[in-house]
Amino acid sequence: MTRHPVRMIPRRFLILFFVLLVMPATPMVFADLSLPQADGGSLALAAPAKRIITLAPNLTELVFAAGAGDRLVAVVEYSNYPPEARQIPRIGDAFRVDLERIAELEPDLVIAWKSGNPQAALQKLTQLDISVWQIEITRPQEIPAAVENISRAAGSETIGRPAARQMRQRLETLKHRNAGKTPVDYFYQVAARPLYTVSGNHIISRSLAICGGVNVFSGLPALAPQVTVESVIVANPQAMIAPDTKGESPALASWSGWPRLQATQNNNFIYLPADEISQATPRLLDSMELACELLDRVRARKFRGRD
Repeated sequence: MTRHPVRMIPRRFLILFFVLLVMPATPMVFADLSLPQADGGSLALAAPAKRIITLAPNLTELVFAAGAGDRLVAVVEYSNYPPEARQIPRIGDAFRVDLERIAELEPDLVIAWKSGNPQAALQKLTQLDISVWQIEITRPQEIPAAVENISRAAGSETIGRPAARQMRQRLETLKHRNAGKTPVDYFYQVAARPLYTVSGNHIISRSLAICGGVNVFSGLPALAPQVTVESVIVANPQAMIAPDTKGESPALASWSGWPRLQATQNNNFIYLPADEISQATPRLLDSMELACELLDRVRARKFRGRD
């Protein structure tokens, strides 16, 4: 009887064999989700969040846009969009939250507004071993990124990623359509008494810049500075823009009393839906599209006036 030589199995294959043998009995371990904090750091989540609390109305809207509205267990006052958000329990407003109630709800993740929520309250939540993710959106291009990151945090990427992709496409279309157009200088009125505007670093200014709008107070250091009527008259903008709130009188009506202003002479008073233009949400893009159309009308009036 012929004996065949015994072939030795290499050690590396034996190790691989035993690893594969024990793998089915080993629980699957998820890699931590890394979320970018507004201060440049990061927040790690062991698994997608199933219980989320938002501390600003725009953050609530972003969570819904990311396909994770069903994960929200509490929000703050004025979280009214989409309509489903109105049914979610409240835990205060953006400036004062009920820390005890938040702790009782045992959230996996609290999404905060860095420049709007009190830092002392956020620090207390962190001390309670609650994951706090601070978001800051200063440019319209950051809205799709926020939606995509929220979808990663909630495990709703199948909805959030396509939504973010669509928003990026809309922004690119706006940029391409308005590139090279004649600039239109404007005054943006936040409030009339006292008179407040926005600077060039505000997301509203950066949004209108895509339409070719130039803020006459872009160089002021504060995000929402107070200005004087006299300074607006000296700037003499081609257009005046203000948020439009249903049920309230036209915010720019008082400027009709200054007939020497270019905006008054040409009736270049532009109103944009308050909720859309004033919040960093996907609906800001709707307001941007409207603003671009209305600024085109300002340009058309200017050119007709030269004929």
